[in-house]
Amino acid sequence: MAEHIRKPDWLKIRLGGNETFTQTKRIVESHGLHTICTSGKCPNMGECWGRGTATFMIGGEICTRSCKFCNTLTGKPLALNPEEPANVAKSIQLMKLKHAVVTSVDRDDLPDQGAGHWVKTIQSIKQLNPETTLEVLIPDFQGNLELVDLVIEAAPEIISHNMETVRRLTPQIRSAAKYDVSLKVLNRIATKGTVAKTGIMVGLGETDEEVYTLMDDVRAAGVSVLTIGQYLQPSRKHIPVSAYITPEHFEEYKSIALSKGFTHVESGPLVRSSYHAEKHV
Repeated sequence: MAEHIRKPDWLKIRLGGNETFTQTKRIVESHGLHTICTSGKCPNMGECWGRGTATFMIGGEICTRSCKFCNTLTGKPLALNPEEPANVAKSIQLMKLKHAVVTSVDRDDLPDQGAGHWVKTIQSIKQLNPETTLEVLIPDFQGNLELVDLVIEAAPEIISHNMETVRRLTPQIRSAAKYDVSLKVLNRIATKGTVAKTGIMVGLGETDEEVYTLMDDVRAAGVSVLTIGQYLQPSRKHIPVSAYITPEHFEEYKSIALSKGFTHVESGPLVRSSYHAEKHV
């Protein structure tokens, strides 16, 4: 059994509690919506909800995959909620968001793996919020690029798909996703002319050289926006933290990533894929 590593002081989280936080919470709950903020135990929920931003999670709250880092429920999902696209769009309108972020659980149980639901959600958001820019964080659709194309054609401003970790650790950390399939998805996004973004976690046992190789791989695929954050173990049943990376080391990662040609990099202990997403447009 891996030795438990004490969490350092720089990972202390400031909880939100202002009026905007309360209003955001009320809007999310009153529309029966799910957010990755809560299901993923995001350390930035206080800050982001306090600014009136939230990352909506569509396709329900039960994922068909069981990745070793993720706190989202896994199992047999319920049927898709046909009202969900409209509810997400209405919530974005009520929050008066200039930039919205939407992600989803994996729906490997569906014939189109949820791609059609993605399209309806993007269209609903665009119709009700024509001035709002949109970032979507999509699954790999099992490498089916025709399904990826459906999301691209719905025209969100940014399409993100997370690599999560380096090549060597991918089979251990991600339950079904494959490193090269994720690169293929990202390349399709970039080739079609949409801003391609990806995110990774560190502290899982990777080496710096492996991180730099991943940077080169995703740059070669056409990715221009990168996020790097500290892996935090959601519970004892998840894979343990191998190391807590210092803020200085995250700055080094950022400097090297920018030197490799990324146009925007968020790198820090509490960074998550949708953190400060409005800056990426």
